[in-house]
Amino acid sequence: MDPTRAFALTLLRTVFDQRRTLEDALDRLPPGDARDRAAAHRLAAAVLRRTGTLDAVLEPHLHKAPPDTVRHILRLGAAGLLLLGTPPHAAVGTSVDLARAEGLPKFAGLVNAVLRRVAEGGAAMLAELDSPRLDTPPWMWAAWGAEARAIATAHQSEAALDFSCAPGAAGPEGGILLPNGSVRMPAGTPIAGIPGFDGRKIWVQDAAASLPARLLAARPGERVADLCAAPGGKTAQLAFAGAEVTAVERDERRLGRLRQNLARLGAAVRLVHADAATWQPPAPFDAVLLDAPCSATGTIRRHPDVLHLKRERDIAALTEGQDRLIAAAAAMLRPGGRLIYAVCSLQPEEGLGRVRTAEATGLRPCPFSAEDLMFMPQALTGDGWLRTHPALWPEFGGVDGFFVARLVRK
Repeated sequence: MDPTRAFALTLLRTVFDQRRTLEDALDRLPPGDARDRAAAHRLAAAVLRRTGTLDAVLEPHLHKAPPDTVRHILRLGAAGLLLLGTPPHAAVGTSVDLARAEGLPKFAGLVNAVLRRVAEGGAAMLAELDSPRLDTPPWMWAAWGAEARAIATAHQSEAALDFSCAPGAAGPEGGILLPNGSVRMPAGTPIAGIPGFDGRKIWVQDAAASLPARLLAARPGERVADLCAAPGGKTAQLAFAGAEVTAVERDERRLGRLRQNLARLGAAVRLVHADAATWQPPAPFDAVLLDAPCSATGTIRRHPDVLHLKRERDIAALTEGQDRLIAAAAAMLRPGGRLIYAVCSLQPEEGLGRVRTAEATGLRPCPFSAEDLMFMPQALTGDGWLRTHPALWPEFGGVDGFFVARLVRK
């Protein structure tokens, strides 16, 4: 049995059937060759990214709904055929073998017949489908407004690999320098293949994710809090800017990852294991960075499981939590201190909607200027906030979706 397909099936089961994140599913995979695991991740991500399209291609060849495992196997085979360029004999053969290995021999014939038909006519059918709509939950599409089609089309492509660098550190060889200072490598670049990565003061961080800390504009000696800090990319940016940084993280496992990342980079930071919504600092801060927990719809290109795990009903609970964190952050600031509020979300309720409620916590909006966003002027909204989405910077390959606002304590 092909270990790549077996691992990929495990990933799909974990996401679809157990409703766990793809990252969690990867952590739970049994030991195996790193190349097999990477290939399985790529295959499973392709299915998660294009599930609606793949199901539309498969459906005409199914007289009744197959068991979930068989459907997952068919999706994997169709993704190989139509999206990843797998030769037909390999895509069909490995899928049939997988059905047998899963104790489903009576469905092996069905898998063989359906995938052979997909190999023959699937590409033509694919060209006639409205894939962006099929692959996007209707509630997300509606919330994205006029930009929905451009965003959903950008989601069909895998995200590039971006790096942030400490002052004086060189980015990976062969990378493209982006206008904001990030260094971009092609999608699919393995970190393990970058010479000396562990010994460099560079870290993986999407270009858009680097913007909140940049817009905080921490100055040397300022007392700054980074709330919900893991995995630490923004924390490192603040520390290398010369600020005295306190990083607050509630989740113990993520705190351990934060500690490891900062230790590798040599960034001096005070770590606090606490819930930022209830933690009280010993003294007020000059500035606070709050990258709040959110729906993460801005990261779908690299986390396509979001398409399947998030629900419209989740937004209300998320915005309530964001409001609690904003109120807590406001209380941590000295008068005149500034807050950067950020979410990696495309949902307006989690962005502009939260700014409109923040004034009740003693904050006043402080919009960004064109000079603040000179590296990405198209991301400046009419209200003076930053909003990125995957269809921006098409000449560079897009960016994650982020909303960022600046507020000042009265």
